[in-house]
Amino acid sequence: MTVLVIGEALVDVVQREGREPEPHAGGSPFNVAVGLARLDVPTVLAAQVGPDRYGDGLRWHLTDSDVSLVELDPVPARTSTAAATLADDGSASYEFDLTWDPAALPDPADFVAVHVGSLGTSLQPGAALVADLVVSADVMGVPVSFDPNVRLAVEPDPEVWRRVFAEIAPHASILKMSDEDAATLFPGEDPADLVRRLAADHGIVAITRGGEGAVIATAGAFASVPPADVRMVDTIGAGDSFMAAMLAWCATYDWPSASELDATELTDLAMYASSAAAITCSRPGADPPRTIDLTP
Repeated sequence: MTVLVIGEALVDVVQREGREPEPHAGGSPFNVAVGLARLDVPTVLAAQVGPDRYGDGLRWHLTDSDVSLVELDPVPARTSTAAATLADDGSASYEFDLTWDPAALPDPADFVAVHVGSLGTSLQPGAALVADLVVSADVMGVPVSFDPNVRLAVEPDPEVWRRVFAEIAPHASILKMSDEDAATLFPGEDPADLVRRLAADHGIVAITRGGEGAVIATAGAFASVPPADVRMVDTIGAGDSFMAAMLAWCATYDWPSASELDATELTDLAMYASSAAAITCSRPGADPPRTIDLTP
């Protein structure tokens, strides 16, 4: 039942006006791994972590959330960081200092599902290994989930992100992106139309829309859900919590194929994921909920 998550683990150094910088564990795959494990899904994170105090903090955070860490070689000289500056509405912009050059990745055959995304799929040279692993997982029949989580602060060329999506998405049965990701990858296309179009080829597809909720589709069903009520602190890690909760829901139902889900089930899935994201928005930094937080 163990899920493999691959990609960047870093420290978000959050700057709020009038306060000292605050370090928080982060990185999209890291956050997804933590979110999954906190929702009682056995999870392994494959990442590069440095031998410094930031790296020690990441290791402690993973252990505290019951995530198993596979530390990929070569060991970087320092742990990757992202300087996050918060706007008045709680949204964050980022500047990155990171390394992603693993020599090898775990075998997907040893896992029930694989999640990839963000810088782990776009930053070379490691992205090439991730792309090869995704193909292998697909051939083996191991479900793949993908969140492009576009970061133009690292790679400003939208065409690079579009090429990554075109390379990874055909092998993924679960896709999630934000409306900002969609605007970069598919400019001008309405999110509701886009999820329907992508779902014709890619299984379960969801697009989060911040204060407008989320849309989700399969080839045969569609659902739109409103945003969950939230006392906003910041949006850091909210999309990753949505992704983790999507995967946890699918794990609970033994990884159903898209054809098995109707609109009612899609609504339940999206509401569960939205609730997880809302809880994360109510907390500083990427701090996803545990199962007990989502239990009525």
